[in-house]
Amino acid sequence: MAFNFRLAAVAAVSAFSLSAEAHAAATNPFFSASTLPFQAPRFDQIKDSDYAPAFERGMAEHLREINAIANNRAAPTFDNTIEAMERAGQTLNRVQMTFYGVYQANTNDALDKVQSAEAPRLTAHEDEVYLNAKLFARVKSLYDRREKLTLTPEQAQLLDIYYQQFVHAGAQLSAADKTKLRAINTRLSNLETQYEQKLIASAKAGALVVDNEKALAGMDANAIASAAKAAQERKLTGKWVIPLQNTTQQPDLSSLTDRDTRKALFDQSWTRAEKGDENDTRATIAELAQLRAQKAALFGYPNFAAYTLYDQMARTPEAAENFMQQLVPATAAEQKREAAVLQETIRKDGGRFDLKPWDWEYYSGQVRRAKYNLDQDEIKPYFELKTVLTDGVFFAANQLYGITFQQRTDIPVYQPDVMVFEVHDKDGSPLGLMYFDYFKRDNKSGGAWMSNFVGQSKLLGTKPVIYNVANFTKAAPSQPQLITSDDVTTMFHEFGHALHGLFADQTYPSLSGTSVARDFVEFPSQFNENWALDPKVLSHYARHYKTGAPMPAALVEKIRKAAHFNQGYALGEIVAAAELDMKWHGLPVSAPRQDVDKFESEALNGTGLDVAAVPPRYRSSDFLHIWSNGYSAGYYAYLWTEMLDQDAFAWFQDHGGLTRENGQRFRDMILSKGHTMDYGPMFKAFYGKDPDITPMLVHRGLVSESGK
Repeated sequence: MAFNFRLAAVAAVSAFSLSAEAHAAATNPFFSASTLPFQAPRFDQIKDSDYAPAFERGMAEHLREINAIANNRAAPTFDNTIEAMERAGQTLNRVQMTFYGVYQANTNDALDKVQSAEAPRLTAHEDEVYLNAKLFARVKSLYDRREKLTLTPEQAQLLDIYYQQFVHAGAQLSAADKTKLRAINTRLSNLETQYEQKLIASAKAGALVVDNEKALAGMDANAIASAAKAAQERKLTGKWVIPLQNTTQQPDLSSLTDRDTRKALFDQSWTRAEKGDENDTRATIAELAQLRAQKAALFGYPNFAAYTLYDQMARTPEAAENFMQQLVPATAAEQKREAAVLQETIRKDGGRFDLKPWDWEYYSGQVRRAKYNLDQDEIKPYFELKTVLTDGVFFAANQLYGITFQQRTDIPVYQPDVMVFEVHDKDGSPLGLMYFDYFKRDNKSGGAWMSNFVGQSKLLGTKPVIYNVANFTKAAPSQPQLITSDDVTTMFHEFGHALHGLFADQTYPSLSGTSVARDFVEFPSQFNENWALDPKVLSHYARHYKTGAPMPAALVEKIRKAAHFNQGYALGEIVAAAELDMKWHGLPVSAPRQDVDKFESEALNGTGLDVAAVPPRYRSSDFLHIWSNGYSAGYYAYLWTEMLDQDAFAWFQDHGGLTRENGQRFRDMILSKGHTMDYGPMFKAFYGKDPDITPMLVHRGLVSESGK
């Protein structure tokens, strides 16, 4: 429906008086649509205290609208039931979408309280909608006679999705089971909120504090200056601070020459949420896993993975597992080969120790330099952030889709570092608005993501307002904002999501843009990564920040030759994390509450991968994707959609590569479709056949071009 539910989301504080409500009505920016271009949020007017009354009013308004639909005496029609639900909840939708964007990227104590207080109320509100018997009766009446209705394909798809969502939310459960479901949902929302807040706090507290600059040997001057600035911001005089990134591995492990420092940094990352303090997440996730299994059992599913994958492209945990198992043999063999090479490099370097996770990136860097004469420090001067964005990310989008970008400095933002651009379509017409928030802050969730402040809908007359968020290290004052090759990939990736949202062309908001399955939504984003190294694109943005000289052809060639390097590690850490996710959500309801460390160890040891040297990209205790960000039993999606993206990229390569004609075809057949049709037929119509894993394995260098 028009209001996009998200479990364990946000919250308002206690109720307020009628007089306070009357006053808020005159001043609260969420009580009416924004007058800014594209209805962009009024960050120049929004105060932390505005969220609570907006959530209160938004839920009350939405419930009145839903009850009016449910109690309508007229016979159910698509217009007075399905379309009416699509129009409902606009105040709640405005505050929800804005709050999520700010809370995840720029939270504070006040916003934490808002989220904590309202998470169970928002969950209860969702249950009030989906467990409304009269409302479901209207939806079911339409669904049962859907073949006799005169519906457009988009309307037919929307009706089918509504029916499935109601059933999946418990509309057909008995009264007793509905009561159990409400209790489980409320507890889950509380736990998911607690988890996210603990993880932010544990990452901040887990930053490595260094007393002696010599311990930072190997880091470049800019990185050391950033560490000094981070310490200064924490009032740690005479010290250096390396903040933790979201992943198990940390970027500075590739350059630190002091092994003790590497180990200390890895240990801080590995144990960030397992220190036995108030930010320890293990008890939280053990209960989350158990409750999710209980919820699945209410619906007759054997486990939560089976429950949650019902509407995904893979459909079943077995299909997802079978897919991942196709990756394991080649990945494990490559890991073994890579580890042997690194161990020999350690020996030649005079080391008398066995390879450990904190050594991998450092010694693989040495191997990369020796084998390909390639050093990341040699590359970074050619990757200045703003240039990568405008002359790389934007340029590729222009070449493929004809769209253009104009920076807007008159649109208010929630944090001074945020950049805003207006996007124009190929004919010059306005397409949408984009916010970019790239730098790490202690009050920001880890990782990188895309979402909307405003969704696209012809029914509601709205165009997309989208944001990309990342966690790049901000340069010290007066230093150039240089980024790594991984950061460049992240920029292209998140903008691929943005394109999926910008090109949305749906009537109904529930089907619009990125409102698709987890194992399809990462397809456009991972596909867009391919253009980062396209010769035409790379030559346009990879320019030295001082001289403006293009990256030398010899350096470009070294990058291309090294593209398949370290793939046993790169793929293995993702497969291990995806398997860990699936094991947690494959627990049956009969399983007791798990000892997290023991469960994780057994799950990882059963993958067939070298998890001792190549740990999962996220371990259980800091796996934000699966415990709070909606990827439960869905982290495999990054691998599944890599298969799709490499299939699509292979099609592009076979048909002329980076051309407007090819870009328009991809836009028309994939990026603009939203969830208006099933994913399998949508993909097959573009690719010409069902998904094929071979191009992915070739891209990773794990099989030859012949697929053998």
